[in-house]
Amino acid sequence: MKILALITARSGSKRLPGKNIRILGGRPLILWSIDVVKNIPEICDILVSTDNLDIANICRRSGAYVPWLRPAELATDTTTSSDVAIHALDKYELDKGQVDGLLLLQPTSPFRTRESVIRGIELFKRSKHKAVLGVTPSHCHPMWALKMEGDCLVPYMRDHGLEMRSQDLPPSFFVNGSFYLVTPAELRKFHSLRGGQTLPLIIESARESLDIDTEADFRLAEFYLADQVNNTL
Repeated sequence: MKILALITARSGSKRLPGKNIRILGGRPLILWSIDVVKNIPEICDILVSTDNLDIANICRRSGAYVPWLRPAELATDTTTSSDVAIHALDKYELDKGQVDGLLLLQPTSPFRTRESVIRGIELFKRSKHKAVLGVTPSHCHPMWALKMEGDCLVPYMRDHGLEMRSQDLPPSFFVNGSFYLVTPAELRKFHSLRGGQTLPLIIESARESLDIDTEADFRLAEFYLADQVNNTL
C-alpha cells in the first residue's frame, strides 16, 4: 500500500504568526510532524505544501519532499484543507503515480505518536470504510449545548439531553486535527477529508490531542514538554 503523507503549512497565520516554524523543544514545530512518519513502510513520501520558502527549505533539510511552492490563491484565510489536499494530490500523482491513500498531518499537532499513526493506517488497511479520522472524547457534550434566541437561552440541539446525567449521555467526540487518512477517490468525490464513510482513530490523551492555534496553546505545549522532562529526572 502506498500512502502519501501531506503536511500543509502556509505562512499567513494571524492568531499565532510564524507558528509552523516556531521553536518547540529545540526544533521547528513542523518538524515534529515530519519526524513522526519517517520510515513507516506504507508512507511513500512526506510532501509539504507551503507558500513560504523558509518553511520549504527547513522541511527539505529534514528530508521532506517539497518540489514546489503552493500558489497564492491556495494560501488565503478562506482556503480549505480539502482544496490544498486535492491540489497537492493532483500534482503528486501526475509526477510520481497513483497512491492508495492521502494522510494529512497538521503541523499544529506535535504530540501525535508514531503508535497512533500506525494504528490509524492499520484501521485504514483492514477496513472497507473510506476514511479514518483522529478524534478525542468530548469533555463538553454537544447535547448539553445552549444557544441564544432573542435574550433567552434555549437548547442548541432539538433532541437535547439537558436533564440527563453525564454518564447516561451517548459517547461524543471532537476532531482533534492530528490525523486524516482518506482514499483519493473519496477526497475528490466529496471534496472532504472525511470522505463519505469514516472510521474513528480514538485518541484519549489530552497531550496528544493538542492542536496549537493560539499563544496559550503553545504555552501549554511547552508545559507538557517541561512536565515530561521533570518526570524523567
